[in-house]
This record gives sequence, C-alpha cells and structure tokens, in this order.
Amino acid sequence: MEIKTLVIDNLQIKIGNTVDEMGLLSATDVANCIRRFLEKQDEINVVFAAAPSQLSFLYHLEKQENIDWSRVNVFHMDEYIGVGIEQTQSFAKFVKEYVVDKFNPKQYFYIKGDALDTDEECFRYSSLLAVYPPDIVCCGIGENGHIAFNDPCEADFNDKKMVRVVNLDGLCRKQQVNDKCFEKIEDVPKQAYTLTIPALMQAKEIFCIVPGKQKANAVERTLFGEISHSCPASILRRHNKSWLYCDVNSGASLINNFNK
Repeated sequence: MEIKTLVIDNLQIKIGNTVDEMGLLSATDVANCIRRFLEKQDEINVVFAAAPSQLSFLYHLEKQENIDWSRVNVFHMDEYIGVGIEQTQSFAKFVKEYVVDKFNPKQYFYIKGDALDTDEECFRYSSLLAVYPPDIVCCGIGENGHIAFNDPCEADFNDKKMVRVVNLDGLCRKQQVNDKCFEKIEDVPKQAYTLTIPALMQAKEIFCIVPGKQKANAVERTLFGEISHSCPASILRRHNKSWLYCDVNSGASLINNFNK
C-alpha cells in the first residue's frame, strides 16, 4: 500500500488511495495505540464517533488481532435529544452495533438521548468521563467543520463543561439527511448532547477519520485555515498526538503537498 504522509502544525496526516485503504491505515494505527496503552495500563477508555464515515475504519478495526477488548471501556461522543438507543437514528445504537456487539469491550457507557432531565444526563455522563478519562478518541469531521456536535455556532475551545446540550446548525442537520440518517431535514432533531472540545482534547491520542469528497472543503479549512471556532476541527492542530486520515477525495487539497 502506498502511504502518503504530511504534518501540519502538530497534526499528522495520512492519505489512502481509496476509502478502504484509509480505513485500514487508521484501524492499524488505532489498534497499535490500544495495544501500546494496554501494555502500561490495566484498562483504557476509548471514545468512538457514530457516523457512516467511520464504517471502513470500524470494519478493519474488527479484523485487528491481539487486542484485549475485555480491558477497554467504550464511550461515544454525541446523541440527539429525544432519541433513545432503540431508535434507528441513535448514535448509541450505532456504536452498540458496530463496536460493542463486535468487540465485546469491558463496559459501554452511552448517552441516554431520551433522558427526561437533560441537565442530569449531562452531569451523569460528565461524571463517568471524570472516572474514566479518555485515552483515545476516534472521531470524524462534519461538513461544517464540527467535531462531535460542536458546530461553529456552539464550539468553545475553553468550555468548562465536559458534556452539554447544543443547538445544531442548518448545515449539520442537512448532513444528517445526506448521510441517510433521516428522510428530510424537518425530521432531524434541533438539539443534541455532545462531548465538548476540551473533553475530546484531553485524550492522550486522537485519530480523525474523514473520507469522501463532501468533506474536502472541511478538511482544507481544518488544515489551512485559521484555528478558530469557524472550523472547530482546526483545534486538532494543537493536540500533540493527533492524526488525520483521508482518502484522495477528502484530501484533494493536499495531494500536491504529500511526500511519499
């Protein structure tokens, strides 16, 4: 496999020729990171994103050998307000089906989107993150540049909270329709729970998997734009151990800069 690499600020970038190559690259690196941490720790905590963009990565991660998942605690990073784990659109359900049911981790802590008290749910999940601080975050980037559900209108690089309720902007909600999660934008909830940017950035290592031409503009702004709330994912350039994985479509603006 031909691997192209580049570093911008602290963010290390790898690009595969196809989505499958990108998935294999990212899964191999995440698996190696998990094994390395498990050599030093009794258990580790991993936060997963729930989105179609993560499917190739998760497919290849399932095939990785010699990972003791019985020592791994799993979290996810966001959930729609009012959507329970039994519902098709639930991110908690996605992670259960593609991670928990396949890998059999030690524990799975999920956000209860249908909780009656949103403040109480934010406190509950924040408390879990305090007990089990993230070692690894596996995330994506939204078409509007968000990470988790920290849209440009809501992102706060210095947020004092670990989990909060946010309003979803129009582009974010439209993406949920484009991703076939909902039939029309009117069906997409207007609010969601999200891990805040400081909650994500506290992880020891961050692996960001971003395929598809529809993400090319967000990738370009993440890497070459100002580090600002207008493109929340740009903050990844400040993390001292972070990786971005693209295919040739999402990484179109990068191709001429890569060294083989």
